[in-house]
Amino acid sequence: MKSPKRYTVTAALPYANGPVHIGHLAGCYIPADTFVRFLRLTGKDVLFICGSDEHGVPITLKARNEGISPQDVVDKYHKLMGDAFRDLGISFDVYSRTSAPIHHETAQEFFLNLYNKGEFTEQSTEQYFDEQEQTFLADRYIVGTCPNCGNDNAYGDQCEKCGKSLSPSDLINPKSKLSGLAPVKKQTKHWFLALDRYQQEWINDWMLTKKDDWKSNVYGQCKSWLDQGLQPRAITRDLDWGVKVPLEGEEGKVLYVWFDAPIGYISATREWAEREGKDWKPWWQSDESNLIHFIGKDNIVFHCIIFPAILKAHGDFILPENVPANEFLNLEGDKISTSRNWAVWLHEYLQDFPGRRDELRYVLTSIAPETKDSDFSWKDYQARVNNELADILGNFVNRVMVLTHKYFEGKVPASTFQVVDEVETATSNIFSKVPELIEGYEFRQALFETLNLARSGNKYLADAQPWKLNLETQRDEVAGIIAYSIDIVSRLSVALSPFLPDTSARLRRMLNLPAQFGWNDLMVTSLPVGHQLGLPEILYKKIEDAEVEAQVAKLEASKAAHQTTETSHKPVKDAISYDDFMKMDIRVGTILEAERVPKADKLLKLLVDTGVDKRTVVSGIAEHFAPENIVGQQVSVLMNLEPRKIRGIESQGMILMAEDSDGKLKFVQPNESVNPGAEVR
Repeated sequence: MKSPKRYTVTAALPYANGPVHIGHLAGCYIPADTFVRFLRLTGKDVLFICGSDEHGVPITLKARNEGISPQDVVDKYHKLMGDAFRDLGISFDVYSRTSAPIHHETAQEFFLNLYNKGEFTEQSTEQYFDEQEQTFLADRYIVGTCPNCGNDNAYGDQCEKCGKSLSPSDLINPKSKLSGLAPVKKQTKHWFLALDRYQQEWINDWMLTKKDDWKSNVYGQCKSWLDQGLQPRAITRDLDWGVKVPLEGEEGKVLYVWFDAPIGYISATREWAEREGKDWKPWWQSDESNLIHFIGKDNIVFHCIIFPAILKAHGDFILPENVPANEFLNLEGDKISTSRNWAVWLHEYLQDFPGRRDELRYVLTSIAPETKDSDFSWKDYQARVNNELADILGNFVNRVMVLTHKYFEGKVPASTFQVVDEVETATSNIFSKVPELIEGYEFRQALFETLNLARSGNKYLADAQPWKLNLETQRDEVAGIIAYSIDIVSRLSVALSPFLPDTSARLRRMLNLPAQFGWNDLMVTSLPVGHQLGLPEILYKKIEDAEVEAQVAKLEASKAAHQTTETSHKPVKDAISYDDFMKMDIRVGTILEAERVPKADKLLKLLVDTGVDKRTVVSGIAEHFAPENIVGQQVSVLMNLEPRKIRGIESQGMILMAEDSDGKLKFVQPNESVNPGAEVR
């Protein structure tokens, strides 16, 4: 890493269609925050940028399913995510959003810059079109059978069952998620970024310069893409939700979310600069700045190839110095899944474990998926908090504070200067090794080295056992042990700051030290004799079995609910034509009479006023409804179903019912009373 004048550090923009979970934290946000806190501690000029990614198809799908607008969706999750990050103490300088006017303006400026320089090619391509909905279908609006694993619900861009990347044309029997009908192919125009040309002109050579600096998992994925050969990539989509293409006569086209989202880092910087009265450009347009992207591995290609290509094509921007992407965090041996509610949500953790932010930071850093996937389990969480934080760090600090108040009225005693090799080695390793580890994005090892100081201090105090010495005859020896132990706590208050900021602040408060300090304060050897300490505090409460069992039970309930939903809903049947659908005559009727069919536990005989006539319908709903309770009930009746005899009764139609996941039946009915005979379309 070059020695820059300033650091521009970005954390991946979380997608605004769901809350933040521990996989996001371990993969991106806690490492980024640790890195930024360390840089600030060493006096570096840092800008830490993030915001909500608020465009794209999944948000429009969620809005459609919930019957609300896309803006309603992103407003909800922007607040939920921003509040959760703040409550965890992630130290962003700015947390913006891509639906903000300043972002639309910035992204459109980028598009026009590249457009006017001839960096795009216009191409007409065939894309799937839903004739009933009269709209082009983005990849996520198309489902079908995966050609790789046979999953019937694969998306047009990826099969979530086997993980294979797909294109809509790969799917077997593709269907529109909007109408359920088979889409047709139709011509549409888009703008493409010439990644193939960029690869030959500069990307290959630039990537070689990163071989020794970037993490092997990041470089390896990039090399795989380059070995396959980059292709021109469309940077626009046919959608209503997003940053509009700023060209006359191109209504209905927006910038592809992976063109506009990374530009969100720049628009967020502009927002911060306007707020603070500063110039944003040095952070992005000066060779004296280092640009660092913290992301998860699913975003590598966009931050390492596509966004650099956009920046380079623009011409005024620096390229990323490093992109320290992490792998994935699993949960209790299973992949974290938002759709299955298989996750530990940050906002729920903060509610369930108030005042225990550092415990989560510690555990997630200890198991961070830096080079390969790792796993979070509640039992392991409990063990790490209880056995490491509470029994080692917390126990040591508490003993030191309590003994100082007991023997010396809470004041640093006069003593002969001491040196304990194990303690001094641990301190030296922190001062020399931890900066290298953090700047090399090895946060797990950096935290381990830091906690070694607490381990050595705990061992030193346990071996010295000052509580067994006679204070009157061995006062100097006791004073030496206590003073040296206080010194270790003081060093820990600095060393732990990037990793456990709440713990660091509490240590400074207990030691009655200034809240502002720097990395070099780690090497301050002792506090002044007579310095008055604050009161002892319990740093960490142990996690009880009942707390862990409650969290595991919550997960198991989520899994059971999802499995019930999966098994209760039958797969979508084969598509029918619109003409076939129009053949069905469905009308609203009112039940006039209802009685049980003799010797048939499930059947009711109904007399229904259909507006056209009064007809008899036999319906298998007797286990769900008492006949006397449904007289007067409005229902939907399939009128032109061929009559058939059931238990000797001719049934002239069918009552339409909805079945819940628990098997309960409900009438399909209008939300307001209508005249019998009203058509259902």
